[in-house]
Amino acid sequence: MLSHREVLATLEMLKNEHLDVRTVTLGISLFDCASDDPSRFIENMRTKIGRLAANLVSVCDNVGERFGIPIVNKRIAVSPIAVAACPFGPEEMVRIAGAMDRCARDVGVDFIGGFGALVEKGFTKGDRALIEAIPEALATTERVCSSVNVASTRAGINMDAVYLMGKTIKRTAEMTRDRDGIGCAKICVFANIPEDVPFMAGAYLGVGEPDSVINMGVSGPGVVKKAIDRARASNPRLDLGELSEIIKRTAFKVTKVGELIGRHVAKELEVTFGVVDLSLAPTPNVGDSVGEIFQSLGLSRIGVPGTTAALAMINDAVKKGGAFASSYVGGLSGAFIPVSEDLNIAESARLGFLSIEKLEAMTSVCSVGLDMIALAGDTSAETLSAIIADEMAIGVINKKTTAARLIPVPGKKAGEKAKFGGLLGEAAIIPVPGLDGSGGFITLGGRIPAPTQSLTN
Repeated sequence: MLSHREVLATLEMLKNEHLDVRTVTLGISLFDCASDDPSRFIENMRTKIGRLAANLVSVCDNVGERFGIPIVNKRIAVSPIAVAACPFGPEEMVRIAGAMDRCARDVGVDFIGGFGALVEKGFTKGDRALIEAIPEALATTERVCSSVNVASTRAGINMDAVYLMGKTIKRTAEMTRDRDGIGCAKICVFANIPEDVPFMAGAYLGVGEPDSVINMGVSGPGVVKKAIDRARASNPRLDLGELSEIIKRTAFKVTKVGELIGRHVAKELEVTFGVVDLSLAPTPNVGDSVGEIFQSLGLSRIGVPGTTAALAMINDAVKKGGAFASSYVGGLSGAFIPVSEDLNIAESARLGFLSIEKLEAMTSVCSVGLDMIALAGDTSAETLSAIIADEMAIGVINKKTTAARLIPVPGKKAGEKAKFGGLLGEAAIIPVPGLDGSGGFITLGGRIPAPTQSLTN
């Protein structure tokens, strides 16, 4: 239970520090919608989503208003379509994506995730069909998001899938050329993807999940920054261990808020409560930046030497505080470093403090990976695939989730700016050294074997 003092502190977070519930994501299994007829599958899907999600937005609004805590996004995550709709070809997959988009629009949610596949060890017919459909599906829909898991610590890295995703990202960028390749902002390539991610573009409902479930994404980078600033103002001699404790206590309060809201939403919708994802997810709004936390910890800006160590400390403290607050912590849980979605991080990238190499190093200790990275439009599919492969290797070897959301912006070069709008923000295009140096490696294909860390039985 929160003490009276902690309740007052939480109210201060709400009033001045950008505390909110970043997303309530309703997971819906589509496995009982399976059919050998695409029209029947779509009708089954439409009926089930409509039945379970009809009141999602109104319930979230009512619960948020009751507790005075804004719920920013309401979303849906479904079973991986490559599994649920396995018999169908690419054209039918595009039809299904269109139907998903209409379902999301009809119930009023921001995004619907799950147009994805799990191919860390190989492909089924449905996997290949879905991946082939991704460019057209994302170019012709507004709310559909796609995630493809190409690697795991247990299976290794499916390099054929990595190369295929590099080519898929290129095609998606071209098909959304008029919007700076924005379709790629809705594709995430994963290693070790969790089954209960509430955040887009990675959200989907795993095969081991309930038939319907509420998963929460709570975010508070502004809250963490203000807590550090207050503590250092009152005692400038605090060391990093003491500051870590402050971040941990702050994460505890934020997680308590998230679980409270999530349980009330789940109860009113009569579905299972799943997890609270603790990720510090920024927005392009001033005061809601992960990058500013690093400045509060004494670094001139995110990206200078010491950044990776600071990020490791932040991530660890957030997870410890959340784990103490709730027994149902899941999803990604840590700190996002989405370049275009955080004003401070985007500015550091523009000034050259955040290179592709530094961002990759930071992903070894953050909760996700290379997120919302704008690249030159002439970046080849082979180079994109090589960047993905490097990121997957970090996840596989370290037994953690990593991901890549790369956006080769058609017609633009390094140093120019890509504008995506809304929560996706804008970012300078980051240069990549050795643009033509990876093709010989990537085209070898095959599967990089799992590391010895996988032998845990």
